[in-house]
Order: sequence, then structure tokens, then C-alpha cells
Amino acid sequence: MKKFRIILIFVFTLCAIQTKAQVSRTDSLPANWSLQDCIDYAKKNNIQLNTLRLNTSSAGQDLLQAKAAKLPSLSASLSQSVINGKKVDVVVGGFQSQASFSGNYGINSSLTLFNGGYINNDIKAKQLAVQSANLSVEEAQNDITLSITESFLNILLARENIKSLEEVLATSQAQLKQGRQRFDGGSISRKDLLQLEVQVAGDEFNLVNANNSYRKNTVTLKQVLQLPSDFDFKVAVPDTLIVQQLAPSLSEAQHAAMAERPEVKNDSLNIAIANTTLLKAKAGTLPFVSLGAGLASGYANQNAGSSYFTQINNNFYQSLGLSVDIPIFSKRVNKTNIEKSKIVIEQAKLALAGTRVNLNSQVEQSYINLQNGLAQYRSAEAQLKVVKESYDITNEQLKLGALNMVDLQQQRSLYVQALQSYTQAKYSAVLYNKIYEFYMGLPVTF
Repeated sequence: MKKFRIILIFVFTLCAIQTKAQVSRTDSLPANWSLQDCIDYAKKNNIQLNTLRLNTSSAGQDLLQAKAAKLPSLSASLSQSVINGKKVDVVVGGFQSQASFSGNYGINSSLTLFNGGYINNDIKAKQLAVQSANLSVEEAQNDITLSITESFLNILLARENIKSLEEVLATSQAQLKQGRQRFDGGSISRKDLLQLEVQVAGDEFNLVNANNSYRKNTVTLKQVLQLPSDFDFKVAVPDTLIVQQLAPSLSEAQHAAMAERPEVKNDSLNIAIANTTLLKAKAGTLPFVSLGAGLASGYANQNAGSSYFTQINNNFYQSLGLSVDIPIFSKRVNKTNIEKSKIVIEQAKLALAGTRVNLNSQVEQSYINLQNGLAQYRSAEAQLKVVKESYDITNEQLKLGALNMVDLQQQRSLYVQALQSYTQAKYSAVLYNKIYEFYMGLPVTF
């Protein structure tokens, strides 16, 4: 029983520590998240990005190791042995046990003098690998930024839909209140009053759906940010959301994307890495020259005429040598490495060409989406203006009792559709514009 209590206390303590750590982490987070807050948080805490950053650190260690290959190596060796044997005793007779001690000590060093440029090319390849790893981080950051931007705008769209539907519901409720007054006065029939009640119920249903959409989009953005599920997440609504009516030309955007996008730079680096790999493979066909040096000494107690330090001094010797390794026949190992390196170069060139084609297509599709989005926005804006004016007139006619329910339902339906179309078109135009600018290397801001 006592052991069970101890385990229980340990579990509660561990949970408390974890809860405290989580609370302290979330306490520093903003109460209302702007788009920039979301992007900054994801860049710092996203698991995928941090994994890629560790890959960059690993590539940095490979670079340090490649540079260290230019330095001489140094190693020390020490051996101590004890041999217990039998010795014939000529005085007493028989055998007598005797132990012998011996030791050998040495220091060896080697330095590469020539290896066909392998070390220098290896250093260059590792430097390019570090740059490539950093570009991979940028690529992932770009993908996450676009995902966050889309999710953030979906939340703003849902919020605006909620606001619009609340206004529509308020108008419907006011119409229902007027209808009840007119029904009590005998001006409208029971059927007309029921139509107004159905209208209010439908608006309430649409508002519930809009709130559900807002909560769903909020959860989606929380998942992209990898926030705890119980974290109370709220977005900060920007003061203004301007739809840019003008955009750079397609050719200008494609040119900027080719110059700025990390995936293009990364594929170009892969070609350079493949070229250095070819040079490293060719180094295998050239002589390898190294310089070696060593210091060594030793002693044995069987040499009774010399003390330990005398033996160490007498046995001390130095060595210095030059080694040349000339490859003659490697059973096609070097030839295969060279030919495969050439194939990798061609594959890297094809990958770069494919990336350029895909990027051009993506920018062009983004341009088309933006042009269509702007056209839809202008059309929806003009439509909403006309329909709202007609709906306002219909409401005034209803107050004066000069309108039947059929006309009211038609005008209201047109207004709600125009309002939702306008809101959707506005946020779509903003999103397409941000994506188009982002391909050109511009940051996403509101």
C-alpha cells in the first residue's frame, strides 16, 4: 500500500510538472494572433522545420570533418606485457618461476600531400550541401507560410460571413416583428406570417453553419501551427483588407520567381554538388602521396644491464617516410564511379529543368487565378451594390404594406446570395494576390 502511494505521488508530480511547463510555454503566446504571429511561431516551433534545421547542423559537421582532412593525423600507441615463465636453476636444480616485463611506446603522424584534389573538392561539396540544407528549410517555410495564409484568410472569411448573417438575421427578425403587428391588425394572412417565421429560422440555421465553419477553420489553423488542442486560439482581425486591383505582369512574376525561389536555387546547387562528386571520383585514378613520421621506444627487464630510462633512451628511434600509392587496376571501380557521377549530373540538370517548368506553370496558374478572382470580385461588388439597393427598397415597401411575401422572399434570397458571393470573392482575390506576390519573393502581409 505504501509503495502504491509513492507511485501515485510520483505520477501526480510528473503531471504537474508537465502541466506547468505547458502553461509557461503558452503564457508567452499572444492573446490574439496576427498573420505574422502565426508565421513567426510556425517558423520557430514547427517539427518539420526543426528537423530540417538539424539536417543543416549535421551537414555543418560534415563540412568541419572535410576541412579537418587537410590536417596531419596524430596517434599514440602504448603496450605493456608481463610474461610468467620457468627458468632452470643451475645451483639448486629444477625450475624456478620468473616474470618478465616489457613495454613499447610510439607516436605516429601522417599528412596527405597530394590526392588529386579530393580533399578540396570534398570541402566544396560539403559547403554546397550546407547551402542546400538551408534552402530546404526555406522551401518548407514557404509551404507552411502559404498554408497558414490560406487558413488565416478562411477564418477571416468565416468571421465576416458570421457578421453578415447576423445582420441578415436582425433584418429578418425585424420583418417578423412587423409582420406579427400587421397580422394582429389583420393586414396579412397567417400564411404570410409563417413565411416570415420560416425566413428567420432559415437565417438562424445559416448563422449556425457559419459559426461551425469558423470553429472548423480555427481548428485547422491550430493544427497547422501544432498548438495544443486545449489552447484558446483567436485571430486578430486586420483593420483593413485591401483587394489589390493591379498586379505585375506574368513574365515579370516568372522572372522574379526563377531568381528568388529556393527550389530553383537548390536544384542549381545539386548540379554543382554532382560536378564536385565527379571530380572526387576522378581523383581515384590519380596517385596518392602522403608523408609519414613516427617516434618509438621500448624496454625489457630481461636486459639486466640497463635501467628503464637507459633502455628508453637507447631504443628511441625516429622515422620519416614518403608514401606514393599509384592506382593501376581497380577492377573498374574508378571507371564506374566516374560514369555514375556523370549520370547524376544529367539527372540533376533534368531535375532543375523540371523545377523551372513546374514553377512557371504554378506562377501562370496563380496569375490566372488572380485575374479571375479580381474579375469575380468586381462583378460581385457591382452586383451586391444593386441588389442591396433593391432589397432596401423592398424593406421600405414592406413597412408601408405595399409588398407581398413572394417579392420579399425573392429580393431577400438575391441579397443573401449576392452578399455571400461578394464576401467569398473578396477573400479569394486577396488570397490569390498574396500567393502571386509570394511567388515573386514578397513577404505575406496585410
